[in-house]
Amino acid sequence: MAIGRLLGIGLGPGDPELLSLKALRLLQSAPVVAYFVKPGREGQARRIAAPHLLPRQKELRLEYPFTTEVSLSDSRYHEQMHQFYDDSAVRIAALLDAGQDVAVICEGDPFFYGSYMYLHDRLAEHYDTEVVPAVTGMSACWTAANTPITHGDDVLTVLPGTLPASEMQARIPSSDALVFMKVGRQLPKIRAALQQAGRLQRAYLVEGGSMPEQRVRRLADVPEEEIPPYFSIVLVPGRLGQR
Repeated sequence: MAIGRLLGIGLGPGDPELLSLKALRLLQSAPVVAYFVKPGREGQARRIAAPHLLPRQKELRLEYPFTTEVSLSDSRYHEQMHQFYDDSAVRIAALLDAGQDVAVICEGDPFFYGSYMYLHDRLAEHYDTEVVPAVTGMSACWTAANTPITHGDDVLTVLPGTLPASEMQARIPSSDALVFMKVGRQLPKIRAALQQAGRLQRAYLVEGGSMPEQRVRRLADVPEEEIPPYFSIVLVPGRLGQR
């Protein structure tokens, strides 16, 4: 029996029309479509893919044990998430061994903060694998903000909002342009770091880039007590130089 192929398919930031032609072709060719999801939710990747899925395809939900309920600094987070990815890899391997291709879909790009990469780490050495890159969430957000992010030789730094405040503050001065991922409850820390660096007035908060609920505001105009939704990114454009 032929062994199935593992397909890591990036779906882009949210707009179903931003899938690449290759992503669409491979997505619809797979008999099984797997996706990570919070229990009781449809899941962002599933929502993006929904217009393109076919009735004959089987779906495999990979339900996280938790998402933001447990802190990254809690030992339970790493232990239970490691076990979750191990178990998910076993479930997918069983389908591959049975000769079925499995498309693991994810929002954004699979290798840019994508959960797919943890399956890739466990399975790519053992199975034929193809990964399809995609438009990233940050690209959709700076497009939504209608502002170029880098000019000329500007240096762009991408920072997870979960970094300790001291490390975040240390990295900001050496970069011309900044992107903060994983914002949510980390926004007060990000705002304070930008304020300290004198960059707050140039920052944008973009919620749901390319999604129906898309919203763009200058970060300085966002009430300090407001906590944005999960799919939010903070942008600081580069030097805005003219040529």
